[in-house]
Amino acid sequence: MLFNTPIFFLFFATFFVLYSFVFLRRYPRLLLILVGSLVFYAGWNYRFIPLLVFSAVLDYFVAIGIHRATDLTRRKLFLALSIVTNLGILAIFKYADFAMQSVVDLLGVVGYEASWPVLTLVLPVGISFYTFQSMSYTIDVYRGEMEPRRGLLQFTAALAFFPQLVAGPILRARQILPQLETMPSPTREGVRHGLLLITVGLFKKTIADLLAGLVSATFDGAGPVSLLETWTGVLAFAAQIYGDFSGYTDMAIGIGLLLGFRIPINFRLPYFAISPVDFWRRWHISLSSWLRDYLYISLGGNRNHRYRNIMLTMLLGGLWHGDAWTFVVWGFFHGCLIVATHQLAALSIFKRFSDSRHWLLLVFKWAVTFYLVLITWVLFRAPDLATAASVLASMHGLQALPEPQFGAGVYFGLTIVALALMHLIDLAVIRGSIEKRAWLLWPFLIFLQTLCFIVGAPSDAFIYFQF
Repeated sequence: MLFNTPIFFLFFATFFVLYSFVFLRRYPRLLLILVGSLVFYAGWNYRFIPLLVFSAVLDYFVAIGIHRATDLTRRKLFLALSIVTNLGILAIFKYADFAMQSVVDLLGVVGYEASWPVLTLVLPVGISFYTFQSMSYTIDVYRGEMEPRRGLLQFTAALAFFPQLVAGPILRARQILPQLETMPSPTREGVRHGLLLITVGLFKKTIADLLAGLVSATFDGAGPVSLLETWTGVLAFAAQIYGDFSGYTDMAIGIGLLLGFRIPINFRLPYFAISPVDFWRRWHISLSSWLRDYLYISLGGNRNHRYRNIMLTMLLGGLWHGDAWTFVVWGFFHGCLIVATHQLAALSIFKRFSDSRHWLLLVFKWAVTFYLVLITWVLFRAPDLATAASVLASMHGLQALPEPQFGAGVYFGLTIVALALMHLIDLAVIRGSIEKRAWLLWPFLIFLQTLCFIVGAPSDAFIYFQF
């Protein structure tokens, strides 16, 4: 069930009325959230509901086992059960074919012809998100950072909470479980801000869908396009993935606010970043903070082998996104950028440059960072490494290219405008510039909603559903 479809609006309107005016006590509301979330998930594929419930049941009882264990060995065994089972399920559904095909390709390189049956398993939507969310609970209990909660119904509802179930943000147990214990009610301020976020998210999703054709022409065409059209396609993908993914999370946060729930922000103007490190403080914050807290720190963090830990974290972060070598290389490249940033900042000759807030230096650092991020997006979007290499070569004029088609300059300009417009609207939302002015808020909402319904494509799925 997609946020940008009439069926979801009907579903949520019914859910909102029941939650706000019919079921006013905690237990009925909790049951409504669980049933509604499972119905929402069943709108995609009801066959995978048992898998979601299994993850909840497993980690609920594992957390209790960790808490009751009287020695460290038993606590570690319970934690290992959670991690191995969750990651094992994720590996089977997401990486089995990729791993087997990689082995076959490697054997072919050394001269041994082999074949392996292709499983072609359907990837359960949202499995990467709710797996990490569920694991965070058992890890937090193991570390003593939270007490295990009583109530399997409550924990299952937390894991299945439909606004962020299929594409995040990745909610940690400590963020959602306390809210389910108090079961908040909608507030006037929450409804206002929620409606604004839903509208902005829907608008960004609409822009992302309109840019999809330009992206496909660059990455999925029969051959290279002109230099200008290549840059247009790469910039269009930067805008598309930002509008699509941040648009989804805006709507998720907004839907949560309509019900009274607080879901943490997941994007903070990422293309305003002035370094690769700064970019990951702004982009997909729930994933980057999860990888930092549960993987990077577990590997040793800054205490020992810092750069090794950064590289491993980013490699696994790249692999989290998909079963292709392009994602592995994407993560590796981001890891190299982060390591290089730290190494340069440690040199005395660069320290003054790194700390300077002069506007010319800030613009320079922004331009370099944005350029490097565009390079990484080529790796992320390309269907294979050969296509990525071809697009990168086209971006830098390293191969023969055709002349730009008529109107190429117009499309380039519109792409820049779309990219800037999304960030400017986000900046206004973050600062409260729209919400604080009632005379501006409601016309703004009506205008954007009307525009989205006129030019939008409500059947288009969100990009991150595939991860």
